[in-house]
Amino acid sequence: MKELIISIEGVSLVEFLGVNNSKLAILKRAFPRLRLISRGNKIKAIGNEDDMQLFADKAELMIDFLKKYGTLSEQNLESMVEGVTPNEIKLPKTKQSENTILFGPYGNIIKAKTANQRRLVKSSEENDLVFAIGPAGTGKTYTAVALAVRALKNKIIKKIVLTRPAVEAGESLGFLPGDLKDKVDPYLRPLYDALDDMIPIEKLNDLMHSRVIEIAPLAFMRGRTLDNSFLILDEAQNATKAQLKMFLTRLGPSAKCIITGDLTQIDLPRNQQSGLEHSLRILNEIKGIGIIQLDRGDVIRHRLVRNIIEAYDKANDRDKAIAEEKQKSSS
Repeated sequence: MKELIISIEGVSLVEFLGVNNSKLAILKRAFPRLRLISRGNKIKAIGNEDDMQLFADKAELMIDFLKKYGTLSEQNLESMVEGVTPNEIKLPKTKQSENTILFGPYGNIIKAKTANQRRLVKSSEENDLVFAIGPAGTGKTYTAVALAVRALKNKIIKKIVLTRPAVEAGESLGFLPGDLKDKVDPYLRPLYDALDDMIPIEKLNDLMHSRVIEIAPLAFMRGRTLDNSFLILDEAQNATKAQLKMFLTRLGPSAKCIITGDLTQIDLPRNQQSGLEHSLRILNEIKGIGIIQLDRGDVIRHRLVRNIIEAYDKANDRDKAIAEEKQKSSS
């Protein structure tokens, strides 16, 4: 007796196994000489080698079908195990499957939830470089990371590089305990959080150990050329003009890139212009570069976050108007 373990990645476990393992039951009936055991996101097949290979082929077809459509009915599964090819199965895409970017390790669906997030996905598919600008909570970083993970899973790219400037208001790396990694990791935590939702922890640790996924401060990008990679620069409003130019010139011939930022939260010293602000002004007419503006209508955090952003925007508008009045009266 031989054993084969199949990892179910990139699709919903519920869609693959069925409610109450109804689809697993179909597979067990289709392969009566195999013992099939489901544990987490893995299925163990025990039996003779020929049956296991045929089962592995069917499982791969199921995964590919779910990645394409996001759903697989029991009727379609029965047709598939009987020999009908996925191309022969007619299944129109639903609105949900069209918006789905990928499936997380626990069956969670990661999708573009707002119109501007969908525009971001479309722009990334059409352009090699995209700027995603908007306030906190609009899903800029999360959507960008999801697109990068999808590209890696689909073997469109070979490496993901996630970076952000190590700049925070009122804090300094030097005051944090530990070695350089310990000092830098807190600034990169939002990127780790997004990856945790999309890749099983063991697989993520392997990808990071082998540097297939790399998370590093922006300063570490200098001197590199990154090809066959998906690059994400997060919190780009805190990059200087020189830093952003340096990052943009790292792109190799087959690289893709998303730059995210919030121009209302610049933490640079007052005498330094934001590199993001400068880049948006001088690069906005270059073909192949997309610029997506998200707003408080895209906020998907707690309902209060949208109200908080709106209150700060109003306060900033009032302060700006008062400052302009003072300037006029003094002149």
